[in-house]
Amino acid sequence: MAPTPERYAKIRRVLSKRQPTLTVLMDEVNKPHNLSAIVRTCDAVGVLEAHAVPPKHGTLAAFEGHTYDATSGSAHKWVRVNPHADAVGAVRALQSRGFQVLATHLSQRSVDYRDLDYTRPTCVLLGAEKWGVSDEAADAADANIVIPMYGMVQSLNVSVAAASILFEAGRQRLAAGMYGTPQLSPQALEALAFEWAYPDLAPAYRERGEAYPALDEVGQIVS
Repeated sequence: MAPTPERYAKIRRVLSKRQPTLTVLMDEVNKPHNLSAIVRTCDAVGVLEAHAVPPKHGTLAAFEGHTYDATSGSAHKWVRVNPHADAVGAVRALQSRGFQVLATHLSQRSVDYRDLDYTRPTCVLLGAEKWGVSDEAADAADANIVIPMYGMVQSLNVSVAAASILFEAGRQRLAAGMYGTPQLSPQALEALAFEWAYPDLAPAYRERGEAYPALDEVGQIVS
């Protein structure tokens, strides 16, 4: 079914603000409601895609079917989650693509999360609920960051930490004008517009290796 003109306009408006150079890497975050909440924040801030290392003895099933926690608010439809075998390998892969990786980790080199430049290509590395980011992954990261706290408990829920950091990234990017100019290439924006507008048709085109058809200004397929 074709989208309504209003729906298609919203799709294009959202895609025009997507930030392909801002992402998160979730290292064995194993509680579905936390995974879902982080993905929802990613969508709110304009993250195009996220990355995750599945929990040991687990999978990313919550991102592969219809088992999302309600916390996601259907955000999983709009933020692709890419699986990785291990955190260190994922960190190095992202660094090879030009991302600075900032690990949420308390160490001798930790800095206030607000002191970093998030207008650079940035990945925020988030650890599992109980044990956080591993020392090996934290060492491989470009920087370790912390959120200053002044209470008796010196830790935050991982989804709350993710939201705090991502909205700081969004604040900096907004000030730099990065939401005012599309960050996606025209070709990528058009492809994603088709996938979002026609989620049932897009897989068939990909399987056949065919280019997506053009859409007109209101989202109708141009015959």
